[in-house]
Amino acid sequence: MRIDLVLELLDAPGQLLKVLEPISVFGANLVTVIHKRDYKNDSGKVPVQLTLEGELEDLKKLVNKFEELGFTIIEMDGIVKKEKVTTIFFGHVIDQDLRDSMDRINELEGVNIVAFDIKLNGEDKSTSLINIEVDVGKKQTVFDKIAEIAEEKDLLVINEV
Repeated sequence: MRIDLVLELLDAPGQLLKVLEPISVFGANLVTVIHKRDYKNDSGKVPVQLTLEGELEDLKKLVNKFEELGFTIIEMDGIVKKEKVTTIFFGHVIDQDLRDSMDRINELEGVNIVAFDIKLNGEDKSTSLINIEVDVGKKQTVFDKIAEIAEEKDLLVINEV
């Protein structure tokens, strides 16, 4: 059996090696690896395309191992598994318990905040840009949670910029 994967890796020394090591452990063969450091996504991660051959059960275990190691699989056999959501909060973001807002978004299953930027303007209102990685089909759940937080904390929200 053959499987095509697209993973996202941190642009840091040793990350590609961490991906390659489990392949031999699970008895799979690496057919192709395409690693393009010049093509970073919005969160600074590098996409890596892998084509692997092996027994179905071994490949399933290998995919589980990649997830266990914290690698994001954004595509498997041409099927997109992760989507990106970008949202902006405007208002007294810090004063409204920023940590609580981030935790509530991260508590959603299949949802991770991958990048966060904030622009402060003294005691005035601030702006935060949040990049979120979402399992396919869960975007509306994230938008609903963001709207709930924004309404509760009197923040203006702009999704999908």
